[in-house]
Amino acid sequence: MKAENLDNITRVRVVRMRTRVWNAMMMAVAVALLAGTMASRAFADEPMGVVKGTVNQALDVLRDRQAPLAQRQEQLRQIVSASFDFKEMARSALGYHWRQLSPAQQDEFTKTFVAFIEDSYLGKLNEFTNQQVDFTTTKSLGQGYAQVNTNIVKPGSSEDPTKLNFLLEQEGSTWKIYDVTVDAISIIANYRNQFNRVMNNKGYDTLISDLKSKQAALEASLGTR
Repeated sequence: MKAENLDNITRVRVVRMRTRVWNAMMMAVAVALLAGTMASRAFADEPMGVVKGTVNQALDVLRDRQAPLAQRQEQLRQIVSASFDFKEMARSALGYHWRQLSPAQQDEFTKTFVAFIEDSYLGKLNEFTNQQVDFTTTKSLGQGYAQVNTNIVKPGSSEDPTKLNFLLEQEGSTWKIYDVTVDAISIIANYRNQFNRVMNNKGYDTLISDLKSKQAALEASLGTR
């Protein structure tokens, strides 16, 4: 087989893999954001029990076609504010660059990043209807940290299940999600790679300007704020 044909096949495979991972990431965030309600309210419970109860509840919401989309989007916004450790997620997404920011810049980036994540996935709610989540194992990541492993299965599909893992941290009597991995790819690490390139090449002003522009465009497309 010619080298150029091999290159074309490789490119097609890479595109398919990226598409599968990206779609799974959207599924992960949509489910995880909605799932956070009970997790953030639960007392020091077993992480598996928290994730199982909340994900099942989230899937019910995702499949509810009676409620208007705008209503579900607003419900999602209200949920996430109490469900995720957004400051930790924002700090982790910036990596070592976080320490280079002033407190005001850290606050600005956190707020923009949170709004960007919300709006990036709010418009995807209607795409998730028949996925099934199988809960597999849970493991400790150290004192106060845990990982709950699940598989996303699409009935009737020949594709392998997508491995969706929730990373939680315990804060007092509550558990909060601080990252989600899809087929071993961290959503936060994925953003960190993108942000690091911009920070290294163009600096914070360009990063925050670009992020605000993208978030504003997403918000306008949703038209629900």
